[in-house]
Amino acid sequence: MKRQNLRNTLVIFIFLLVAGCGAGRGLPPLEGGATAPEYTLGSGDQVRVTVFNEPQFSGEYTVDGSGHVAMPMIGGVSVDDLTVPAAEDAIAEELSEKALVSPDVSVEVVSYRPFYILGEVRAPGQYPYVDGMTVLTAIAIAGGLTYRAETDRFSIVREKDGQAVEWAAERNSIVRPGDVITVFERYF
Repeated sequence: MKRQNLRNTLVIFIFLLVAGCGAGRGLPPLEGGATAPEYTLGSGDQVRVTVFNEPQFSGEYTVDGSGHVAMPMIGGVSVDDLTVPAAEDAIAEELSEKALVSPDVSVEVVSYRPFYILGEVRAPGQYPYVDGMTVLTAIAIAGGLTYRAETDRFSIVREKDGQAVEWAAERNSIVRPGDVITVFERYF
């Protein structure tokens, strides 16, 4: 009888050990969690630049891999990691230095760079970003959870200071363009 109790205790111990050491455990919590920071432009974003009364400079531009938009007659303007108002200022400054006097510039995001979702969702892959997206809405876009999915444990890989960092995320955590979301598999 003691041997049976010892074996049962050992099985329970191993079960708890395995359950506590699952993938994604021990990650730091996502900075900003459920708050949406001001959006910053990055490679792959498509923007519409409007220069008042100057149609030759107005148009849709894609932020290239180096973080620049290539505009006619003034060349590349760096907008990487700038907010939309800061990008307006940067473009206006370049235009005033090289082509115009006191340009009035407006910038709007036409399409955001995609986000990626992996793991236990029905259709993992790359999807277009939707403003204000959370982990839960990203899961819905990817077809929902599989039957093996962990329903409350996710991670987000996000760039911080030029490095990819993995964070623990919750259902209501805000997703940003370029994020890689992982939905973990449950063990039992």
